[in-house]
Amino acid sequence: MAYLTDRKRATGMGSAKSGTQHFWAMKVSSVALLILIPLFVFTFGSILGSSYEEVTAYYSRPFPAIVAALTIIVAFKHFNDGFQTLIEDYVHGIWEKILIIGMTCLAYGAAATGVFAIARLAL
Repeated sequence: MAYLTDRKRATGMGSAKSGTQHFWAMKVSSVALLILIPLFVFTFGSILGSSYEEVTAYYSRPFPAIVAALTIIVAFKHFNDGFQTLIEDYVHGIWEKILIIGMTCLAYGAAATGVFAIARLAL
């Protein structure tokens, strides 16, 4: 091991070749959330406290349903990417893989549940 160069010792310990892609995915989802969150607050806030029939009629229109579904999907994708970065930075070994798989399943499951709820209201 004493005869290895610095480059040879670093091989396999550096970049996983996906850092730039992950960085841009986080930036794009952040910008999307900057647009979607205010739209969601205004569309959801106007119907807050209404009866079930009014909420069903409101979400049967395409714009509020699409805004709510997009907000849920992008928010949970952004959450999953951010939490994956946190796990990769601070957890190592088998627990890293277990937590990434578990959090991915949880985030996609919660997003699917939210989109299903919006679809039930809209249809």
